Amino acid sequence: MTRWDVHHLPRADGKTFLVTGGNAGIGYFVAEQLVGAGATVLLGSRNTAKADVAMASIRSRVPDANLGHLRLDLSDLSSIESSVDTLAIERLDAVVCNAGVLLEDQPRQETTDGLELTFATNHLGHFVLVHRLMPLLAAAEAGRVVTTGSFVGKSAALDLDDLQSKRDYQPKRTYARSKQAQMLFAFELDRRLRAAGSTVLSVVDHPGGALDSLTPPRPVHAAPGGRKFPAGLLLQGKEAGAWPAVRAVLDPAVRGGEMFGPRLFGLRGAPRREPVRGKLADTALAARLWAASAELIP
Repeated sequence: MTRWDVHHLPRADGKTFLVTGGNAGIGYFVAEQLVGAGATVLLGSRNTAKADVAMASIRSRVPDANLGHLRLDLSDLSSIESSVDTLAIERLDAVVCNAGVLLEDQPRQETTDGLELTFATNHLGHFVLVHRLMPLLAAAEAGRVVTTGSFVGKSAALDLDDLQSKRDYQPKRTYARSKQAQMLFAFELDRRLRAAGSTVLSVVDHPGGALDSLTPPRPVHAAPGGRKFPAGLLLQGKEAGAWPAVRAVLDPAVRGGEMFGPRLFGLRGAPRREPVRGKLADTALAARLWAASAELIP
């Protein structure tokens, strides 16, 4: 891989990217950095007001920013197709599947489709979205699907017999399983794209340990006060947490099926390619998850 400098990104003029959850958190910083490289970035968000605040914030830092908003509710699977149909573009160079929810200290909740909310939003919503976007991605010269997983998703114990967490629901465990499902889907997607001879690549990234307290303030995010030591020695803020996704989108040397994460212990630092191993390399598990996911789509 060529040397990558997070502060000197390759230009992306003329390219169009969609970032789900681009109105806040890591997704916001992914959008900000991609716009800074000259790309047109669409923020996928169900909240128009929050998207407007995010776009105003980005424009305050990148005055000539090319931005747009796609109203997108990943928890409402039946609405995703109509949302994609509103895109007035001929091609899409990449989608960053970043949006996600973690319902801490809350009881199990279901979507209007009767699906567990965390798994439906984080995994199934992106599963449907990517399929709907594929014609636009295939129309690009080298389209990419970049899926933002999680450090905790690497070692989660995905239960294919209880993807809806109906037994012994635990919010953090359900979140970790949903992120592992996202990553497994992304690797399986790339295998299927390669088998079909597609020019579209599927790549995985994860932000490592990205804390609010270490994140530069923006109108969409006010960093809380308090001491940052010693967390800053091992972890990082969400601006740095966006670096692996940005590299997965922009680096011309990226190949399908690769994964990028922070250089230092997978928790902080410049993005690097990571080995895909353990459960994430289980092709049989990924294929079974794909089939199970397809059955859950209304």
